[in-house]
Amino acid sequence: MIGLPNVGKTTVFNALVGGSALAANYPFATVDPNTGIAPVPDPRLNKLVEIFHSKKKTPSTLEVRDIAGLVEGASKGEGLGNQFLGHIREVDALVHVVRCFHGTDVVHVEGSVDPLRDIGTIETELMLADLETLERRKQKVDKKVRAGDKKAAVELAFVQRLAEWLDKGEWLGNRSYTPEERLLLDDCQLLSAKPVLFVANVSETAAADEALVRSVREFADQRAARVVTICGQLEAELVSLPEAERADYLKEMGLTESGLVRLTREAYALLNITTFFTAGETESRAWPIPRGTKAPQAAGKIHSDMERGFIRAEVYHYDDLIACGSEDRVKEKGLLRLEGKDYVIKEADIVHFRFNV
Repeated sequence: MIGLPNVGKTTVFNALVGGSALAANYPFATVDPNTGIAPVPDPRLNKLVEIFHSKKKTPSTLEVRDIAGLVEGASKGEGLGNQFLGHIREVDALVHVVRCFHGTDVVHVEGSVDPLRDIGTIETELMLADLETLERRKQKVDKKVRAGDKKAAVELAFVQRLAEWLDKGEWLGNRSYTPEERLLLDDCQLLSAKPVLFVANVSETAAADEALVRSVREFADQRAARVVTICGQLEAELVSLPEAERADYLKEMGLTESGLVRLTREAYALLNITTFFTAGETESRAWPIPRGTKAPQAAGKIHSDMERGFIRAEVYHYDDLIACGSEDRVKEKGLLRLEGKDYVIKEADIVHFRFNV
């Protein structure tokens, strides 16, 4: 989670992971990143627990890091910027929290609320840091080129193109790359190449913040990026309530679901993850895997022995289970399939793996 200081990152983080990290009305309250595990809400899992009478329910999770607020000059070390940028390099995707609420009780570091200016400040610092990274990379690769390394010559040309795009202020994550270029890009660990989800943090009177949110949505549309509108303060209040009271609180606020549900769902999609399920009387569980994962590797997610000794996967789809009402009826209708090593796990597959120990 990135953004300027005092935009509500830590409040949203606490609501997501059920934590109590310091949320203060001054910059750099968060020096070391706060790290927490956010469960991914999935109504399908609740249904599996109901059908199988499972004693235990285990949802998918996301590891979330609350990075300290960045400021102008962060790429040059302002506001402990070098340290904070290093924390960002370690993650797979960015949740960019943008302040879309007015109010004098929380001080804005720029003295006024302007979402597009704030986004520009953060992205400029990330791109400047990437230019420095590419310059160092260029010097290193150039030595190999002079030594006659043809592969290095291809890399140097690509690195130079990346630097040219950044010089023009172009966000690298917007572009398409060949598989070979993607490998080089990943190796460079560039901040501006990471996928981004924008979170418009609004007040409890969200209607008053509509124009601010609209500006963020229009900007994100140009990027083909996702936006989630959330009231961090409301979500913090919601998670402080007993679970049985949360539905009534949402209804009272005129909402059908928590903004955190939308946020985790969109973040999950951003990471290009597929969910498969295992289900039974002992436990129903959601398993996150990269999209395109084959059955043996999915089995390895559960236990390495299952991947090594993989025989087959017994698979049916969640939708078929719901339509049939029970696993026995799925089998009676011939909807359970036996799949081998080349089978690619699909979203919402329910799987039982057979393996040799």
